[in-house]
Amino acid sequence: MKLSAQEEYGLRCLIRVGRDGSATIPGLSRAEGISEPNAAKMMRLLRRRGFVLSTRGASGGYALARPADQIVIGQVLAALGGRLFEASFCDRHAGVQPLCAHMGDCSIRPVWRMIQDAVDQVLDRMTLNDLLCNEQQMSGWPASHPASLPTYS
Repeated sequence: MKLSAQEEYGLRCLIRVGRDGSATIPGLSRAEGISEPNAAKMMRLLRRRGFVLSTRGASGGYALARPADQIVIGQVLAALGGRLFEASFCDRHAGVQPLCAHMGDCSIRPVWRMIQDAVDQVLDRMTLNDLLCNEQQMSGWPASHPASLPTYS
């Protein structure tokens, strides 16, 4: 499992807008090292899902649609690319049969669900405001949000 380029670039663009207060497509492109069409695509997705607002004109650009502490990272990543595991995954990956051969007794599906639950527990507690810091500060995030970390016995 890995983040898609769309999820990575979209999140980076959103963080840039959060840090700078506003941003333009050319500015995002330069700052994040991505093409202008790619930056425009990311911002279009984020705008359609209500994370940013756009303003046209000479002083236009993108700004956050709501305060950074109200933008949940789990929702942002879902908007940019979806979840790691969706229950409907098994419907789409049945091989050449109409249904998965293991639908009634699958030992893999619970593993993907546990992983998704663990990811959700972290990302659904993390906000954009949490990411508006440097790498060293973010490394201390789990300690400052202990309830966000899953425990398994």
